[in-house]
Amino acid sequence: MKERVLVLGADGMVGRSWVDLLRAEGVAHDAWNRQQFELGNPDSLQRLSEQASWGLVVNCGAYTQVDKAESDRATADQINGTAVGELAACVQSQGARLIHYSTDYVFNGKATSPYPVDAPIEPVNAYGASKALGEQLLQQSGVRALLIRTSWVYAPWGKNFVLTMARLMREKPELRVIADQRGRPTSAQQLAARSWALAQVCDTGTFHLTDSGECTWHKFATAIRDELGLSTPIAAIPTSEYPTPAARPAYSVLDLSAADARIGPAVHWRSSLASVLTQAGLR
Repeated sequence: MKERVLVLGADGMVGRSWVDLLRAEGVAHDAWNRQQFELGNPDSLQRLSEQASWGLVVNCGAYTQVDKAESDRATADQINGTAVGELAACVQSQGARLIHYSTDYVFNGKATSPYPVDAPIEPVNAYGASKALGEQLLQQSGVRALLIRTSWVYAPWGKNFVLTMARLMREKPELRVIADQRGRPTSAQQLAARSWALAQVCDTGTFHLTDSGECTWHKFATAIRDELGLSTPIAAIPTSEYPTPAARPAYSVLDLSAADARIGPAVHWRSSLASVLTQAGLR
């Protein structure tokens, strides 16, 4: 695919991973950060419409403050929902394609086996509802799009669970981490690479992209500690002992089979974790 690519939200974890990937691949691209393009801002959409020089637009921008969304639902719905529909219509009018990211949080967490791409949508919090609205408006727009759901994203940069745990393990005598929520950790770099691979072979569709394997947050934290060669005690606690404004799905493991069949199997999350910690200069 030789078309020029536009990355929106290029200063976020996934956006930065996309920019690094496209640069390494020698792909012509533009990268707009949050100051250059703001979802929901009419001026941003106007700028996008006026240039219209891309074959593929990758939307890495989103409202990601899960707990804050409970008291700021209107903003979450605007950025993750309404604005996604507007962006999709703009991209569709240009004849371009769109890659848009959604979340495991569109599911209710009551499953006991990985959620397939066509599983019923039933979010349990405002953030998940806002992302579900974005999915709906994207699909109604008629744009040629890859809708990609992912989960538990982290990178060697930015604010994320891995870097936070690595810091706290050196600062605190003991940590307490939730052990009754299960999902799939995902390296932002792997997410970008597999999204790009998928874009080469699929024009449209809904897919789940994460690293392979699954774990609880507690197991994830323990793996971080072990990779760092630390000995900080990590107590396993139930969600009930760490209440948050937003409910979280207890089980949000995504079924990767549709994507794996097209681009091959994902790497295991333990392998990605070791790579990210090395890149971050932590091991």
